[in-house]
Amino acid sequence: MGGNVTGNFNKNVGNVLLGLRDSVDSNVNLHHQQQPNPDEHPALNLEQTHHHPVPPSVPVNQTHDHHPGRRKSDNKASTYGINYLLSNCTNDNCGNTWTPWKTRKYNTGLFGLHEEVVDFYNFMSPRPEEAAMRQEVVTRIKRIIEELWPNAEVQIFGSFSTGLYLPTSDIDLVVFGKWDRPPLQELEQAFLKHNVAEPLSIKVLDKATVPIIKLTDRETEVKVDICFNVESGVKAASFIKEYLKKYPVLPYLIFVLKQFLLQRDLNEVFTGGISSYSLILMVISFLQLHPRIDARNPNQNLGVLLIEFFELYGRQFNYLKTGIRIRNGGSYVSKEEMMKALTNGNRPSMLCIEDPLDPGNDVGRGSYGAMQVKQVFDYAYTVLSHAVTPLASSYPNKDCESTLGRIIRLTQEVIDYREWIIKKWGCKDLPQADSRAAIIVNDSGHTGSVTTSQKRRGAKDRRRFCLKRHCVYDTLEYFTTDITLRNGFTAQTQLQF
Repeated sequence: MGGNVTGNFNKNVGNVLLGLRDSVDSNVNLHHQQQPNPDEHPALNLEQTHHHPVPPSVPVNQTHDHHPGRRKSDNKASTYGINYLLSNCTNDNCGNTWTPWKTRKYNTGLFGLHEEVVDFYNFMSPRPEEAAMRQEVVTRIKRIIEELWPNAEVQIFGSFSTGLYLPTSDIDLVVFGKWDRPPLQELEQAFLKHNVAEPLSIKVLDKATVPIIKLTDRETEVKVDICFNVESGVKAASFIKEYLKKYPVLPYLIFVLKQFLLQRDLNEVFTGGISSYSLILMVISFLQLHPRIDARNPNQNLGVLLIEFFELYGRQFNYLKTGIRIRNGGSYVSKEEMMKALTNGNRPSMLCIEDPLDPGNDVGRGSYGAMQVKQVFDYAYTVLSHAVTPLASSYPNKDCESTLGRIIRLTQEVIDYREWIIKKWGCKDLPQADSRAAIIVNDSGHTGSVTTSQKRRGAKDRRRFCLKRHCVYDTLEYFTTDITLRNGFTAQTQLQF
């Protein structure tokens, strides 16, 4: 893709993005619009949105009137009921309340979306204060575990280990020791004794595929999941770190997609969504098998990649017949083929993803809400496709609405929570934050803008790629691509795996 493709994509986006609907609601809550009884969810009031109270030091912003019927949840990032607020938004009063990463005016079209994705990543990336707070939580819990079992070893895995965590993400810990069965109840009693968590927040899931104990730290409200003697999580974290080095664009897409699912309560398997590991593998597969771009090159248009990801998994991917494989360079595999490798006689799930670290494991197993995730991906594709067309300049809220903000919002509760963290941990001696992957640096050295030379390259090469509806996802043998050449003729080619 790079600059060569994105320039033409930006100029001819009306022809590039196929199958758009005649009209689309640019708000962010397709998932939440599916409630059967609208009377149960009339509107919203900020006093009631802090159902899971933010620590006492966090100021409550009383100027945000939320939907009074907002569903009670402990997800601070949930945007359920936000459409009521946005329906009252005008050019005079909407501002950037829900899109705090937007602090400047962006270019139009896909270049502007690219800039905004970079700004969102920079805004949402873990701050030193957030890392210090989480390390304190780990130290506190580790102390209790080692007091109970002096020879036990506690390790961090998951998003806190990889650095791909949002402000409200939980911490994943694994305890290694010698037990016949995971001592979940014993650890639960130790946590109650030390008053480390609210008693009602401690949940023992001993019937789960991987037995765990869940809790919410009393002081910080950080959620923690603890399992025993499970090596796969630590190995998966190392695996992800390798791909973060290989694909510089990966963390930018992951942060946007994680927030997109989190605010819709589709970020966990047991709530009807998909796991972070599944999502990361989907993005890695998308980058591995992209027939046009080299994802190892950081100078790719993130706006194009984001829209194409939503198109692939929202419209084109054949969930009924196809499985995802990461190993050996990546491929799509028929579910009949995938079933031969699965252990314990399991059948491939709807979202079938072969675990690259354990080919007999289907990572998507248990994601019963995969089709709901597909639906919101389709929605996001439609919204963003419209938002980057020249027609978007005629939108009534064009002056205050961000392009990315049409599918992603940050709640005031999350913003206040981050401010509280900075206030409490900002005065402490903190280690330097991990360096972030560099991407798109302009001539002045400022990260987040598209360079002039990149625009020139994009305008020069006018090739375009799109996936046809009946291609690899139906045949499992070929990509069928339409390549629109400079002279306007279309050539059809097939790329074998």
